[in-house]
Amino acid sequence: MVFEDKMIMNGEPEDEEEEEEEEEEEEMVDPLDAMRQKCEEAEHCIHTRERLEECETRVGSRSSTQEDCTEELFDFLHARDHCVAHKLFHSVK
Repeated sequence: MVFEDKMIMNGEPEDEEEEEEEEEEEEMVDPLDAMRQKCEEAEHCIHTRERLEECETRVGSRSSTQEDCTEELFDFLHARDHCVAHKLFHSVK
C-alpha cells in the first residue's frame, strides 16, 4: 500500500508539468489543410463539389438503390488535389 501511495504522489507533479508544456506549445497548422480549403473554393472544384452534392442528395433520397457517388467523389478529389499540387510545393522549403 505504501509503495502505491508513493507512485501516485510521484506521478502527480509530472502530470501537471506535462499539461503546462502542452499548453505552452503553439497549435501547429498543416499547410496542406489550408491549401485544400482554398482550392475547394476554386471554380472547377466548386463545379465538381456541386455534382458530388447532387449525387449524394439523389442517392440519399432513395430507399433502395445500387447507385453510389464514387465517380463524383473521385472527380472532386482529383480536381482539388490537382489544384493543391500546383500551389503547395511553392510554399514548402
